[in-house]
Amino acid sequence: MDAIRIIEKYYTPGTQLYNLLVKHSSSVARMALRLAAEAGSADKELVYEAAMLHDIGIYQTDAPKIYCFGAQPYICHAVIGAAILRKEGLPLHAEICEKHTGAGISAEEIKARNLPLPYRDMIPSTPEEEIVALADKFFSKSKPDKVFTVDEVRRSLSRFGAAPLARFDSWVEKYMR
Repeated sequence: MDAIRIIEKYYTPGTQLYNLLVKHSSSVARMALRLAAEAGSADKELVYEAAMLHDIGIYQTDAPKIYCFGAQPYICHAVIGAAILRKEGLPLHAEICEKHTGAGISAEEIKARNLPLPYRDMIPSTPEEEIVALADKFFSKSKPDKVFTVDEVRRSLSRFGAAPLARFDSWVEKYMR
């Protein structure tokens, strides 16, 4: 499977959005592969491919600061991306994509925050899902040249409550020993 070939079905090479997506995804993939190598039990090929494809749905969202001019709220990019990846015949990649937002989102969090998402748990539960979600937290498309520290990520996640922060902390403990 060639992740760039799939990205190029939905993004035009050379555009600002394409360049930003590939830069971000490549950064996430490099870190995810390091974490997977240390973990030992993760499928490294799946981790790499899913990390490259985890944000494939952003083009359909309304996030002009990162060159996205779609109609959907940005929070929906993971669900949109998962649908794209299922259509591409990549159900495992789709699961990883759908669960990468924040430190995962529970059905209760979706309801409590009135998020425009399907009412279901979208919390990483496999090593591959956890590793891609964890690696993604250290890179932002709005600051593509910055690598966040664990403390910076913790501060950012803390605004969403104790549960996402606890999930992140457990992943740090498990994969970043």
